[in-house]
Amino acid sequence: MKDIGNIRSEIDSIDRELVRLFQRRLEIVGQVAASKQERGAPVTDPARERDILSRVTADVGPEYENGARLFFSTLFSIAKARQRSMLLGESSLVDSIRAAAAKGQRFPNRAVVACAGTEGSYAQEAVSIMFPLPTILYFNGFEAVFEAVEQGLCPYGILPVENSAAGSVPAVYDMMVRHRFHIVRSLRLKVDHVLLAPRGVALADIREITSHPHALAQCGAFLRAHPGIKSTPGPNTAVAAKALAASGRRDMAVIASRACAELYGLDVLAEGISDATFNYTRFMCISKNLEIYPDAGKFSIMLSLPHRPGALSGLIAKFAAIDVNLTKLESRPIPGMDFEFRFTFEFEAPPTDSAVLALLSELSQDPAIEHFTFLGAYAER
Repeated sequence: MKDIGNIRSEIDSIDRELVRLFQRRLEIVGQVAASKQERGAPVTDPARERDILSRVTADVGPEYENGARLFFSTLFSIAKARQRSMLLGESSLVDSIRAAAAKGQRFPNRAVVACAGTEGSYAQEAVSIMFPLPTILYFNGFEAVFEAVEQGLCPYGILPVENSAAGSVPAVYDMMVRHRFHIVRSLRLKVDHVLLAPRGVALADIREITSHPHALAQCGAFLRAHPGIKSTPGPNTAVAAKALAASGRRDMAVIASRACAELYGLDVLAEGISDATFNYTRFMCISKNLEIYPDAGKFSIMLSLPHRPGALSGLIAKFAAIDVNLTKLESRPIPGMDFEFRFTFEFEAPPTDSAVLALLSELSQDPAIEHFTFLGAYAER
């Protein structure tokens, strides 16, 4: 058996040859791009790719067929990205990101902010943390918050996107497709649910508990421990608390924040009722305009991919190749499309990262990527 040192030397020699051939291939790709530009031909040539894959997989045989397919598919992706870069140059999106980041403005202390629910909601608490001096306008539902920002009624809006126990908020992700906005900040808020009821009411009197569906989901163990109490989804934790205080009912309780007890004259019947000790809800702050502040370190994009094998894994590989950490990948079905999905990617990087900007330029100009939307570059607290 060969010595491991000799084996590695042989591998190093092969790698040097691969690098030389790789560079030579990309040089020729540049010539291909010039030829396509002259003829007005598209960058992508599916028939040519199929021919190459058929030839190389036949050459290597069954043992290495899958590896060869992956290797050459990756080469095709790199080659097409290089061609688009040479033919199209840097995208206007990258110019916009650089211009927004170059302003160097500070995140405002004072602003008019749209928020779903009412006083005492967790969203209101998130607003007060993000903006020390906010003017809060309350709206009935998430859609109205998007519309208030999109129509210019409020410069900013606050929306929940996920909870550490109950997961993502699907309604918000579905609405993101329909509205024009940018994420400018996000916040992870510690959520401490308590059970509230009118003054003088005991837990034994309760026949129904209401709250936002996510709050109910986050307190599943408590609800299961009281099977005789019906749980009813409501629009918002604080709205439910306010409505209960005005209803006169003495057989109902709500799951909400402790702040709602003082605000609406309710008693705390039980505390620490969340399933998870560390229960956090993540809120995003949105704006109509692209705003990027100096402390930004996170990006969000939304896109849909062709429905074919390897489309998603190929895109994820692009992030791995530039050593970018993907922190979230959310998929939502596209209405009216048969098993087609739209993906939201979140990843960590400063807005000045040249490799990230180059990748965003590539993705925004790739015709195979449908409905690409840049959602923002922002800081998360």
